[in-house]
Amino acid sequence: MYFVQVILPLSLSKTFTYSISEAEFSFVKIGMRVAVPFGKNKIYTGLISDIHQQEPELYEAKEIHQILDHQPVVTELQLKHWNWMASYYMCPIGDVFRGAMPSSLLLESETMVKAITDTSVDHSTLSDDEFLIIAALQQQSSLKVRDVMSILNKKTIFPVIRRMMERGLLNLEEEINETYKPKLISYVRIAKQFSDPAQLSELLESLTRSAKQRKVVMTYFQLQATSTKPIPLKELAAASDVTPNVVKSLIDKDILEKYQIAEDRVIFDDIESASPTLSIEQNRAFNDIVSSFESQDVCLLHGVTSSGKTEIYISLIEKYLESGQQVLYLLPEIALTTQLVHRLTKHFGNKVSVFHSKYTNNERVEVWNNVLQRSLSAQVVIGARSALFLPFADLKLIIIDEEHEQMFKQQDPAPRYHARDAAIMLAKFSGAKVLLGSATPAIETYYNVSHGKYAMTEIFERYGNVQMPEIILVDLKDKYFRKKMNGHFSDTLVEAMATALQNGEQIILFQNRRGYSPQMECMTCGHVPQCRQCDVSLTFHKHKSQLRCHYCGYSIAKPAHCHACGSIDLTTKGFGTEQVQLEVSALFPDAKVGRMDHDTTRGKFGFDKIIDSFKNRETDILVGTQMLAKGLDFDNVGLVGIMNADNMLYHPDFRAFERSYQMIAQVSGRAGRSGKQGKVMIQTYNPHHNTILQVTHNDYIGMYKEQLYERQIYKYPPFFKLIRLTLRHRDFEILKQGSVWLYQVLTDNLQMPVLGPEEPPISRIRNEYIRTIMIKIPPQMPLEGTKKTIRRILDSFESVAQYRSVKVTINVDVY
Repeated sequence: MYFVQVILPLSLSKTFTYSISEAEFSFVKIGMRVAVPFGKNKIYTGLISDIHQQEPELYEAKEIHQILDHQPVVTELQLKHWNWMASYYMCPIGDVFRGAMPSSLLLESETMVKAITDTSVDHSTLSDDEFLIIAALQQQSSLKVRDVMSILNKKTIFPVIRRMMERGLLNLEEEINETYKPKLISYVRIAKQFSDPAQLSELLESLTRSAKQRKVVMTYFQLQATSTKPIPLKELAAASDVTPNVVKSLIDKDILEKYQIAEDRVIFDDIESASPTLSIEQNRAFNDIVSSFESQDVCLLHGVTSSGKTEIYISLIEKYLESGQQVLYLLPEIALTTQLVHRLTKHFGNKVSVFHSKYTNNERVEVWNNVLQRSLSAQVVIGARSALFLPFADLKLIIIDEEHEQMFKQQDPAPRYHARDAAIMLAKFSGAKVLLGSATPAIETYYNVSHGKYAMTEIFERYGNVQMPEIILVDLKDKYFRKKMNGHFSDTLVEAMATALQNGEQIILFQNRRGYSPQMECMTCGHVPQCRQCDVSLTFHKHKSQLRCHYCGYSIAKPAHCHACGSIDLTTKGFGTEQVQLEVSALFPDAKVGRMDHDTTRGKFGFDKIIDSFKNRETDILVGTQMLAKGLDFDNVGLVGIMNADNMLYHPDFRAFERSYQMIAQVSGRAGRSGKQGKVMIQTYNPHHNTILQVTHNDYIGMYKEQLYERQIYKYPPFFKLIRLTLRHRDFEILKQGSVWLYQVLTDNLQMPVLGPEEPPISRIRNEYIRTIMIKIPPQMPLEGTKKTIRRILDSFESVAQYRSVKVTINVDVY
């Protein structure tokens, strides 16, 4: 007997054993997908993680349904990385498998309704619903469940199907279908018999009465003479100035032959330009990185904004491509890929592939296959954090740009991994080197550098000796007192904007909150409309004239009067990007104003349109959220305005000051990136706040030392590891009792700080109450042993009947 261990795409911590035949054993390999039965008549796509001859003791191994691949689609190195991820981030291996694979490769069976053919049906005994189903099955052999729903015009159809099954009229079967479909392009070629000149002249003579068809044949030979490439059917029709039907008529007459070739959906032009010319500083940094890789695996490139880090990355990629090796370039935000793809394809042509969630399932499968097959079109892969899961065969360099960004941390669903840390482990397994790049490195990264764990090279000057932007602080308290505010704009900012527009420069305005206003309030009774399902006020969106919850999507039309007292005296409190955009349009009616936030970038090409419009100077002023702060390069931005720097400073998070420094410094770095010195206006109620002064003086080391001192005192990373347990339940009392029980057991069994159970700032989302428990693991405690103890306690918690319905999520390194 032969067996395979199979990982299922379910929240299950263990793999399952299935039996295979001797014939299947001869060609089955680790990393292949198999369709396997699991649960009640359900078939799932599983992944083979091991092949052996050891029969399971606790259950009888079922047979696999079918083998789905001829070759493995996942490498053994990937499986090793996924197992590490499941272990380190305390999540089921099934969740890692489901999160890693493109959904088109995870086939799931569909329930089909079929009639039992050898049963005679007495139509007089059928109800109306039963008659409709039988009539439909007489027209076709099987029906999908959703087809039955539409036929009956009902959502609840299983009672009807169950009655018919009991009477022997129907049965249910599971069918598994491949959802990935390759893109097939139709090409044409002349039939073989017309390759003979005599036959060809006869053909042209026979087509004298059909001028269009004759023209197509003549055009075919012209195209064939100018190019050795296959001739697409559409191209031939366009070059002949005829409709495709004329070409198809020649195919029907067996004059032309049609054939199809599978082609990638995303192809970049095969244009390669010369290597970038590095400045003296860039060249020094490049040589430092190369030499540091001889002794260490990870290097930090700490360069000020606009110091030309991307040119260094390109030069380093070239070095690795000369050896035919693969390179992974990770970015925190999909918006950044738009500009970077343009810059990299200029240098590397069609050696570049892109992988992120805005691509369709079919496009992602094609990139996956290209990487697996070491295709020339996937030597350099640019992507967001999900690109980590691709099946690299010869990965030798990972570049993580803007490594400090919180977007590298996956929050939901599991696995809740940090892409920077997971990439460093992937590099360790692959024997690759890692280059971290940032103008404002994460405190953990800089701490690792200072302790010799990582190498570092620094660049303190901008490319082309451009000066760092001039930073001006605007005291909002003073401006409001002197009545020098126009909406949310101080007179200083308005004057600077007018000057910049007059000089033909572009402006970026930063406000890290989308919508028009975070809340609407009644001036008579103070009532603020709240979400019905979450403990949060509804955000006002003026464009759609509605109040919307940003957590669950619940929305209501803008109220004409107060829902509590009936007063019509309603006002908005606070402001978001939508309000800033409207105010700017009123202040500068002749300027073209754009907005870049979650609401305006929902489509696949949402980012591209906004970025290209600003890059091409079609937009004068761009208002946006944190998307603007991440490495975008615009050469004509003369002024950056930060509408309110205090929003981030007082966020209830131990990283608030670090994140504020990084965000303000990064946004400021968008100004004056070529030639003339830029200007940054920071509007704040606290111009003497230490973090804001540190940004003004570009004092990263001062911020680092101050934050490191506080982290050590209050037991936070990088000195202590954090694990947060989040408990959710619809019943507040059950949640309260369960969280106290879990806290007490954790406190009794762990000799380390355990905080909680606490209500987070938003303590109810989607009608589920939330409590959190924070565990701080000291550096001297064994990490693996502590995690096993926590897992054992959580298993005990789940075994208590009254708490079994409480959902618990584990977030390791929650920052």
